[in-house]
Parts: sequence; C-alpha cells; structure tokens
Amino acid sequence: MRGRDESPAGQITRRGVLRLMAAAAALPAGAGAAPQMLSRPIPASGETIPVVGLGTWRVFDVGGAQAERAPLRDVLKNLVELGGRVVDSSPMYGAAESVVGDLAAELAITDTLFLATKVWTSGRDAGVAQMEQSLKRLRARRLDLIQIHNLLDWRAHLKTLREWKAAGRIRYLGVTHYTSSAYDELERVLRAETLDFVQVNYSLGEREAERRILPLARDRGVAVLANRPFAEGGLFQRVRAQAVPSWAAEFDCESWAQFFLKWILADPAVTCAIPGTSRPQHLVDNLRAAAGRLPDAAMRDRMAAHIGAG
Repeated sequence: MRGRDESPAGQITRRGVLRLMAAAAALPAGAGAAPQMLSRPIPASGETIPVVGLGTWRVFDVGGAQAERAPLRDVLKNLVELGGRVVDSSPMYGAAESVVGDLAAELAITDTLFLATKVWTSGRDAGVAQMEQSLKRLRARRLDLIQIHNLLDWRAHLKTLREWKAAGRIRYLGVTHYTSSAYDELERVLRAETLDFVQVNYSLGEREAERRILPLARDRGVAVLANRPFAEGGLFQRVRAQAVPSWAAEFDCESWAQFFLKWILADPAVTCAIPGTSRPQHLVDNLRAAAGRLPDAAMRDRMAAHIGAG
C-alpha cells in the first residue's frame, strides 16, 4: 500500500493540514477531533468503518531503531485521534505486521484499530501457521479481517477462514488481487463464494476495477478496500507543480491527496481507501478527504478530465 513518500512533499503540505496536526498533537490518546470523518457500513454486518484508513506496504517495513519507528508511531497515534481505525497489512510486507503490532501495543490502541491482514502461502497447514504468526505479530487476540492475498490457493484458505470466523478468531474474510489480469478469476470467486471484503487497486490512474469489480461487489454485498489510491505516487507526478483547481473547493478539497481520495470515495461501492504513508502530516491530509462534501458524478468526470484520466 504505497503512499506519497515518493512524491514531492510540497504538493501536499498545506496550512490547513498543519493546523490540524497541531490540534492532533494536543489531543489525549483516543480523543475525537473535528471534522467528523465519513463512515460506511460493511454490507455483511452493518458495522461502520471510517472511509480512509492506512496501508502499510513498504512504509512500515522498518527495523527496531527509535528513529525509524517514531514517525510511524505518530502516524498510528494521529490515525486514532482523528477518528481513523482501519490498518491493512500482510506477511508479504516484511516487518510491517510486527511494527504495527508493537506500536499499537505501546499506544494501547490494538483493540481500537480495525486490523486487517492477509494469508499469502500455499497449503492449508502453511496457511494456518502463517495466520497464527500474524496474530502474534499484530499482538491481537483476534483479527478483524484476513484476506487471501492475490487469490493464492484461495480454495484451501477460504475453508480455513470460514472455520476461524465461526470460532471467533476473525470477524471478516475476504480476497485481494493487485492486477487486472486476474479479474476474470476474481469475478468468478465473487460470484460463487460468500465474502465480506474484496481489496483491489482503484484510483484515477487505475480504473479497471470501476468497470468490473466494484459493481459486482456492490451487487453481492461485499465491502471494498481501495488499494494504491495514488497509483504508487504516479498521480502526484501528473500534477507536479500544479495548484489544486479552484473549483475543488466545491467539494471541500484542499490538496491533491484529498482530490484523488475524494474521487475514489465518491464511488458508493468503495467502503474504505487505504493510502500508505510513513509521514504524520500526510496521514492527516489523507484523513481530511473523509470530511466535508464529496464530488457528484459530473464533478468526478471533470476531475478525471482535468488530470487526463478520463
């Protein structure tokens, strides 16, 4: 879940974000903060989750040094203080699960977070062992969501996930894939199986899921996690040195990050977008996309045309 750490910082550092950062720093742990974040229901249960969360691919794959972990601790702290909950990880992401687990335990927010991870191996026994390891790394008594990463051996793992869900070891189950070339199989799985979540790439730079996966997920009552919302930083490259258009104020948008995220969130099939970042100021800016108005269909078309993504 790559974020903006590859993009020019000047494009997303704004006075409004800095003001919100200052307010967040003054809050006690667990306190709420204005503006109110938009939440959406998980179709399988009706439980609501905030529409912007946090991805951990690459950015949370760090060592144990204080200098490496301190900004990530602040990212998690601000996430919760500003009303966020969803954190997505994977055994594939190096040390990310352990770093999230350690820092969440330090902050005493493990039970507050909506912790999502994945199983990414072949064979039932290997899958069980990997999921047990994820529980330990994340320091969780149970996990909110485990997803079958890139559909690897999905038949074997789906059976296990259903058993774990029935036993209360996980609350939700799902599948993921990051390439549109796998969408034929992903569509078949969505149609044939009862799933709670699906995670796919979705952004102004990667729109195939909009045509194929999101409508099907909505019809099937499956929550959608939108991965790579900045197209791995590529969207920021498209608008390098450009100001956010003045008409973006019509949907309460103050930065390019909010522009890209609000376009995603305006699709009602999306339950939560999960941009990754290791920078507290970027985290706060991302969360601002979940506040205020969202663009309507005509405005979404205008947004896409503005950056040449129609």
